[in-house]
Amino acid sequence: MSSEKPMTKVLIFGGKTGWIGGQMHDMCKEKGIEVVNAETRIENRESLAKELDEVKPSHVLMSAGITGRPNIDWCEDHKPETIRVNVIGTLNVADLCNERDIHVTVYATGCIFAYDEKHQLGSGVGFTEEDVPNFDGSFYSKTKGYMEPLLKNYPNCLILRVRMPVSDDLFHRNFVTKIVKYERVVNIPNSMTILHEMLPASLAMAKKGLTGVYNFTNPGVISHNEVLDLYKKYIDPTYTYKNFTIEEQAKILKAARSNNELDTTKLMKDMPEGVEINEIHKAYELCFQRMKENLTKMGWLPDNMPAEFVRK
Repeated sequence: MSSEKPMTKVLIFGGKTGWIGGQMHDMCKEKGIEVVNAETRIENRESLAKELDEVKPSHVLMSAGITGRPNIDWCEDHKPETIRVNVIGTLNVADLCNERDIHVTVYATGCIFAYDEKHQLGSGVGFTEEDVPNFDGSFYSKTKGYMEPLLKNYPNCLILRVRMPVSDDLFHRNFVTKIVKYERVVNIPNSMTILHEMLPASLAMAKKGLTGVYNFTNPGVISHNEVLDLYKKYIDPTYTYKNFTIEEQAKILKAARSNNELDTTKLMKDMPEGVEINEIHKAYELCFQRMKENLTKMGWLPDNMPAEFVRK
Protein backbone atom coordinates (compact mmCIF):
# COMPACT_ATOMS: atom_id res chain seq x y z
CA MET A 1 0.00 0.00 0.00
CA SER A 2 1.11 3.59 -0.54
CA SER A 3 -0.36 7.03 -0.01
CA GLU A 4 2.16 9.68 -0.93
CA LYS A 5 2.28 12.97 0.98
CA PRO A 6 4.96 15.67 0.75
CA MET A 7 7.76 15.10 3.28
CA THR A 8 7.85 18.56 4.92
CA LYS A 9 9.00 17.77 8.45
CA VAL A 10 10.40 14.60 9.99
CA LEU A 11 10.29 13.72 13.69
CA ILE A 12 12.72 10.98 14.74
CA PHE A 13 12.31 8.81 17.83
CA GLY A 14 15.74 7.43 18.66
CA GLY A 15 17.52 10.28 16.88
CA LYS A 16 19.26 11.76 19.91
CA THR A 17 21.07 8.71 21.19
CA GLY A 18 20.17 5.98 18.70
CA TRP A 19 22.50 4.62 16.03
CA ILE A 20 20.06 4.37 13.10
CA GLY A 21 18.05 7.39 14.25
CA GLY A 22 21.20 9.52 14.38
CA GLN A 23 22.14 8.52 10.85
CA MET A 24 18.62 9.27 9.60
CA HIS A 25 18.76 12.71 11.26
CA ASP A 26 22.00 13.55 9.42
CA MET A 27 20.58 12.23 6.14
CA CYS A 28 17.43 14.35 6.39
CA LYS A 29 19.56 17.44 7.09
CA GLU A 30 21.81 16.70 4.11
CA LYS A 31 18.73 16.40 1.88
CA GLY A 32 17.37 19.71 3.15
CA ILE A 33 14.40 18.14 4.95
CA GLU A 34 13.34 19.83 8.19
CA VAL A 35 14.08 17.32 10.94
CA VAL A 36 13.54 17.20 14.70
CA ASN A 37 14.90 14.69 17.22
CA ALA A 38 12.11 13.73 19.62
CA GLU A 39 12.59 14.61 23.29
CA THR A 40 9.94 12.21 24.60
CA ARG A 41 10.46 8.66 25.77
CA ILE A 42 8.10 6.52 23.70
CA GLU A 43 6.61 4.72 26.72
CA ASN A 44 5.20 8.07 28.00
CA ARG A 45 2.01 8.29 25.98
CA GLU A 46 0.80 11.70 27.16
CA SER A 47 4.05 13.57 26.55
CA LEU A 48 4.41 11.68 23.25
CA ALA A 49 1.00 12.95 22.09
CA LYS A 50 1.93 16.49 23.19
CA GLU A 51 5.19 16.43 21.23
CA LEU A 52 3.46 15.18 18.08
CA ASP A 53 0.93 18.04 18.38
CA GLU A 54 3.67 20.63 18.93
CA VAL A 55 6.05 19.48 16.18
CA LYS A 56 3.29 18.55 13.67
CA PRO A 57 5.52 16.28 11.53
CA SER A 58 4.46 15.00 8.11
CA HIS A 59 6.49 11.83 8.74
CA VAL A 60 7.80 10.01 11.80
CA LEU A 61 10.85 7.72 11.81
CA MET A 62 10.78 5.34 14.75
CA SER A 63 14.07 3.66 15.62
CA ALA A 64 13.87 3.86 19.41
CA GLY A 65 13.92 0.58 21.29
CA ILE A 66 15.84 -1.55 23.73
CA THR A 67 18.39 -4.00 22.38
CA GLY A 68 20.33 -4.22 25.63
CA ARG A 69 23.96 -3.55 26.49
CA PRO A 70 26.30 -5.04 25.49
CA ASN A 71 23.84 -7.25 23.59
CA ILE A 72 20.33 -8.74 23.66
CA ASP A 73 21.23 -11.07 26.56
CA TRP A 74 20.47 -8.02 28.80
CA CYS A 75 16.78 -8.31 27.87
CA GLU A 76 16.60 -11.78 29.43
CA ASP A 77 17.03 -10.22 32.89
CA HIS A 78 15.06 -7.01 32.22
CA LYS A 79 11.77 -8.25 30.78
CA PRO A 80 9.35 -5.55 32.07
CA GLU A 81 11.69 -2.78 30.86
CA THR A 82 12.01 -4.46 27.46
CA ILE A 83 8.21 -4.77 27.11
CA ARG A 84 7.64 -1.19 28.22
CA VAL A 85 9.77 0.18 25.38
CA ASN A 86 9.66 -2.43 22.60
CA VAL A 87 5.95 -3.23 22.86
CA ILE A 88 4.06 -0.46 24.68
CA GLY A 89 6.33 2.32 23.39
CA THR A 90 6.26 1.19 19.76
CA LEU A 91 2.46 0.81 19.84
CA ASN A 92 2.14 4.29 21.36
CA VAL A 93 4.01 5.79 18.41
CA ALA A 94 2.03 3.86 15.77
CA ASP A 95 -1.32 4.53 17.47
CA LEU A 96 -0.86 8.26 18.13
CA CYS A 97 0.51 8.83 14.61
CA ASN A 98 -2.47 6.95 13.17
CA GLU A 99 -4.87 9.21 15.11
CA ARG A 100 -3.15 12.24 13.53
CA ASP A 101 -2.81 10.74 10.03
CA ILE A 102 1.01 10.83 10.20
CA HIS A 103 3.05 8.27 8.22
CA VAL A 104 5.40 6.35 10.51
CA THR A 105 8.37 4.18 9.52
CA VAL A 106 9.28 1.59 12.16
CA TYR A 107 12.81 0.15 11.99
CA ALA A 108 11.93 -3.33 13.23
CA THR A 109 13.89 -6.58 13.07
CA GLY A 110 14.07 -9.64 10.85
CA CYS A 111 15.56 -11.62 13.76
CA ILE A 112 12.15 -13.23 14.31
CA PHE A 113 12.82 -16.22 12.06
CA ALA A 114 15.10 -19.25 12.08
CA TYR A 115 15.87 -21.71 9.30
CA ASP A 116 13.31 -24.54 9.27
CA GLU A 117 12.01 -27.40 7.09
CA LYS A 118 10.41 -25.08 4.54
CA HIS A 119 13.27 -22.56 4.61
CA GLN A 120 16.39 -24.67 4.82
CA LEU A 121 19.88 -23.29 5.15
CA GLY A 122 21.43 -23.02 1.69
CA SER A 123 18.14 -23.68 -0.12
CA GLY A 124 17.72 -20.11 -1.35
CA VAL A 125 14.15 -20.16 -0.05
CA GLY A 126 13.75 -17.11 2.16
CA PHE A 127 11.04 -16.09 4.61
CA THR A 128 8.53 -13.71 3.04
CA GLU A 129 6.59 -10.81 4.55
CA GLU A 130 3.60 -13.13 4.96
CA ASP A 131 5.43 -15.72 7.06
CA VAL A 132 4.58 -15.90 10.75
CA PRO A 133 7.60 -15.45 13.09
CA ASN A 134 8.98 -18.84 14.14
CA PHE A 135 11.90 -17.77 16.37
CA ASP A 136 11.47 -16.91 20.01
CA GLY A 137 14.81 -18.07 21.35
CA SER A 138 15.52 -14.66 22.88
CA PHE A 139 13.18 -12.40 24.84
CA TYR A 140 14.20 -9.51 22.57
CA SER A 141 13.01 -11.42 19.48
CA LYS A 142 9.85 -12.48 21.34
CA THR A 143 8.85 -8.85 21.95
CA LYS A 144 9.56 -8.00 18.31
CA GLY A 145 7.57 -11.05 17.21
CA TYR A 146 4.57 -9.84 19.25
CA MET A 147 4.80 -6.38 17.70
CA GLU A 148 4.68 -7.10 14.01
CA PRO A 149 1.17 -8.66 13.78
CA LEU A 150 -0.17 -5.69 15.79
CA LEU A 151 1.64 -3.00 13.79
CA LYS A 152 0.37 -4.52 10.53
CA ASN A 153 -3.13 -3.33 11.49
CA TYR A 154 -2.14 0.33 11.37
CA PRO A 155 -2.75 1.75 7.87
CA ASN A 156 -0.14 4.50 8.40
CA CYS A 157 2.73 2.18 9.30
CA LEU A 158 5.77 1.03 7.28
CA ILE A 159 7.53 -1.83 9.07
CA LEU A 160 11.11 -2.57 7.98
CA ARG A 161 12.70 -5.86 9.05
CA VAL A 162 16.36 -4.90 9.56
CA ARG A 163 18.93 -7.67 10.17
CA MET A 164 22.50 -7.64 11.45
CA PRO A 165 23.01 -4.00 10.38
CA VAL A 166 26.41 -2.98 9.06
CA SER A 167 27.95 0.52 8.91
CA ASP A 168 31.04 1.89 7.13
CA ASP A 169 33.03 2.16 10.36
CA LEU A 170 33.68 0.10 13.50
CA PHE A 171 30.91 1.61 15.63
CA HIS A 172 30.08 -0.76 18.51
CA ARG A 173 26.58 -1.57 17.16
CA ASN A 174 27.93 -2.62 13.75
CA PHE A 175 27.58 -6.37 13.14
CA VAL A 176 31.15 -6.49 11.81
CA THR A 177 32.52 -4.85 14.98
CA LYS A 178 30.69 -7.39 17.13
CA ILE A 179 31.95 -10.50 15.36
CA VAL A 180 35.51 -9.21 14.92
CA LYS A 181 35.81 -8.93 18.71
CA TYR A 182 34.59 -12.48 19.38
CA GLU A 183 37.18 -15.17 19.99
CA ARG A 184 35.11 -17.64 17.95
CA VAL A 185 32.20 -17.26 15.54
CA VAL A 186 29.56 -19.51 14.05
CA ASN A 187 29.68 -19.70 10.26
CA ILE A 188 26.13 -19.45 8.97
CA PRO A 189 24.80 -17.62 5.88
CA ASN A 190 22.41 -14.82 6.86
CA SER A 191 20.48 -11.95 5.34
CA MET A 192 21.99 -8.62 6.41
CA THR A 193 21.36 -4.87 6.06
CA ILE A 194 24.13 -2.63 4.69
CA LEU A 195 23.04 0.73 6.11
CA HIS A 196 24.83 2.91 3.53
CA GLU A 197 22.49 1.52 0.86
CA MET A 198 19.40 0.69 2.90
CA LEU A 199 18.87 3.84 5.01
CA PRO A 200 18.45 6.13 1.97
CA ALA A 201 16.06 3.47 0.63
CA SER A 202 13.99 3.73 3.83
CA LEU A 203 13.65 7.49 3.38
CA ALA A 204 12.57 7.03 -0.25
CA MET A 205 10.00 4.43 0.85
CA ALA A 206 8.61 6.77 3.53
CA LYS A 207 8.41 9.60 0.98
CA LYS A 208 6.52 7.31 -1.38
CA GLY A 209 4.09 6.56 1.47
CA LEU A 210 4.65 2.79 1.41
CA THR A 211 3.06 0.88 4.29
CA GLY A 212 3.01 -2.71 5.55
CA VAL A 213 5.87 -5.11 6.24
CA TYR A 214 9.07 -5.30 4.17
CA ASN A 215 12.10 -7.56 4.53
CA PHE A 216 14.72 -4.82 4.74
CA THR A 217 17.99 -6.53 3.81
CA ASN A 218 20.24 -6.63 0.78
CA PRO A 219 19.30 -9.51 -1.55
CA GLY A 220 21.08 -12.81 -0.89
CA VAL A 221 22.94 -14.21 2.12
CA ILE A 222 26.53 -14.03 3.35
CA SER A 223 28.29 -16.11 6.01
CA HIS A 224 30.25 -14.93 9.05
CA ASN A 225 33.46 -16.34 7.56
CA GLU A 226 32.94 -14.48 4.27
CA VAL A 227 32.49 -11.24 6.23
CA LEU A 228 35.62 -11.82 8.32
CA ASP A 229 37.61 -12.71 5.19
CA LEU A 230 36.64 -9.32 3.74
CA TYR A 231 37.67 -7.68 7.03
CA LYS A 232 41.03 -9.41 6.69
CA LYS A 233 41.35 -8.36 3.04
CA TYR A 234 40.58 -4.66 3.56
CA ILE A 235 41.20 -3.79 7.21
CA ASP A 236 43.66 -6.11 8.97
CA PRO A 237 45.65 -8.72 7.02
CA THR A 238 47.00 -10.18 10.30
CA TYR A 239 43.52 -10.91 11.67
CA THR A 240 42.63 -14.54 12.43
CA TYR A 241 39.44 -16.17 13.65
CA LYS A 242 38.14 -19.55 14.78
CA ASN A 243 34.75 -21.16 14.26
CA PHE A 244 32.54 -23.06 16.65
CA THR A 245 29.15 -24.75 16.35
CA ILE A 246 25.76 -23.33 17.32
CA GLU A 247 25.69 -25.86 20.16
CA GLU A 248 29.03 -24.58 21.48
CA GLN A 249 27.86 -20.98 21.06
CA ALA A 250 24.69 -21.70 23.03
CA LYS A 251 26.76 -22.60 26.08
CA ILE A 252 28.11 -19.04 26.41
CA LEU A 253 24.93 -17.10 25.57
CA LYS A 254 21.88 -16.48 27.72
CA ALA A 255 19.64 -16.24 24.63
CA ALA A 256 19.72 -18.03 21.30
CA ARG A 257 20.47 -16.05 18.12
CA SER A 258 18.36 -16.01 15.00
CA ASN A 259 19.82 -17.22 11.67
CA ASN A 260 17.76 -16.87 8.51
CA GLU A 261 17.37 -15.82 4.90
CA LEU A 262 14.75 -13.18 4.10
CA ASP A 263 13.13 -13.00 0.67
CA THR A 264 13.59 -9.51 -0.83
CA THR A 265 11.29 -9.87 -3.87
CA LYS A 266 8.63 -7.50 -2.51
CA LEU A 267 11.22 -4.93 -1.39
CA MET A 268 12.93 -4.80 -4.79
CA LYS A 269 9.59 -4.69 -6.65
CA ASP A 270 8.26 -1.73 -4.65
CA MET A 271 11.54 0.17 -4.29
CA PRO A 272 11.21 3.77 -5.50
CA GLU A 273 13.09 4.61 -8.71
CA GLY A 274 16.68 5.75 -8.50
CA VAL A 275 17.53 3.76 -5.35
CA GLU A 276 20.41 1.33 -5.84
CA ILE A 277 20.52 -1.79 -3.69
CA ASN A 278 23.25 -4.33 -4.39
CA GLU A 279 23.36 -8.07 -3.76
CA ILE A 280 24.87 -8.64 -0.32
CA HIS A 281 28.37 -9.76 -1.47
CA LYS A 282 28.86 -6.69 -3.69
CA ALA A 283 27.31 -4.43 -1.03
CA TYR A 284 29.75 -5.77 1.58
CA GLU A 285 32.75 -5.38 -0.72
CA LEU A 286 31.82 -1.70 -1.32
CA CYS A 287 31.16 -1.26 2.42
CA PHE A 288 34.64 -2.49 3.37
CA GLN A 289 36.21 -0.23 0.73
CA ARG A 290 34.47 2.76 2.35
CA MET A 291 35.41 1.46 5.82
CA LYS A 292 39.09 1.28 4.84
CA GLU A 293 38.93 4.88 3.64
CA ASN A 294 37.14 6.05 6.80
CA LEU A 295 39.51 4.25 9.18
CA THR A 296 42.54 5.55 7.27
CA LYS A 297 41.22 9.13 7.69
CA MET A 298 40.79 8.43 11.42
CA GLY A 299 44.43 7.32 11.62
CA TRP A 300 43.55 3.72 12.53
CA LEU A 301 45.02 2.19 9.38
CA PRO A 302 47.39 0.82 8.31
CA ASP A 303 48.75 -0.23 11.72
CA ASN A 304 47.18 1.75 14.53
CA MET A 305 44.03 -0.23 15.31
CA PRO A 306 42.68 0.01 18.89
CA ALA A 307 43.75 -2.95 21.02
CA GLU A 308 40.30 -4.57 21.19
CA PHE A 309 40.34 -5.18 17.42
CA VAL A 310 43.81 -6.70 17.29
CA ARG A 311 43.66 -10.48 17.62
CA LYS A 312 46.88 -11.75 19.13
